[in-house]
Amino acid sequence: MSRVPRRYAVHLHMSGGQTETVMFPTLDAFQQWYGGVLTSSAPDSLVNVPISDLEGEYLVLRPSALIAIRVEPKFNAIDDE
Repeated sequence: MSRVPRRYAVHLHMSGGQTETVMFPTLDAFQQWYGGVLTSSAPDSLVNVPISDLEGEYLVLRPSALIAIRVEPKFNAIDDE
């Protein structure tokens, strides 16, 4: 029986050396955000990155500042961290 991730940690690596981690409940939710917001926006426009732990709060960044994304499945309970 294969394990199913409880959520996905998405590590955003930016050109200034900063790394920000945001959580998505499913891989599909991340792919929808990535395809619908990040890749369809102009490189110098500001885009919202949802911070799942805080309702209504967003990280704002420019797509041109994003140099790498690492997606990590999280299998443990949310309270275990």
